[in-house]
Amino acid sequence: MKTLLLARHAKSDWDVFGAADHDRTLNSRGRRDAPAMARRLIDDGLRVDRIVSSSAARARSTADDYAAAFGLAVVEEPLLYEASSRAILAIAAALPDESEVAMLVGHNPGMSDAVGELTGAFEGLPTCAVAECAVDVGSWAELIEGTGRLLRVRTPRDDE
Repeated sequence: MKTLLLARHAKSDWDVFGAADHDRTLNSRGRRDAPAMARRLIDDGLRVDRIVSSSAARARSTADDYAAAFGLAVVEEPLLYEASSRAILAIAAALPDESEVAMLVGHNPGMSDAVGELTGAFEGLPTCAVAECAVDVGSWAELIEGTGRLLRVRTPRDDE
């Protein structure tokens, strides 16, 4: 059994005129929500051992906050930027087997769609949401549609 956390990046800044989508950074809410969500995951007893992030600035900043909390380095995967659900699941299927609890940080609609394809539970993921999926495989390479079960979706607004 493996655990896959599918995370949408925190709230980004749309106020920088002329900025390319890939280069958009987090806004003040995003900079507040990402470390708070990381602390909540730890408080809930999750122990992530691998974090893979889209190369987009907003996703990478979010992943960096998670990585700091878990004492990990971020593996940047450019293919997560604008990835379809199938591409996201293919990236997950390529994770190293020594990883038991992995997090992918990316974008919608791909992340929400990947949760649905993996688990059959179609959840819209707001910014900075994390879907925790139990995956009934011994090796990540066995991960395909329907091999997961949605355990929980955490959002920054759960405690408000």
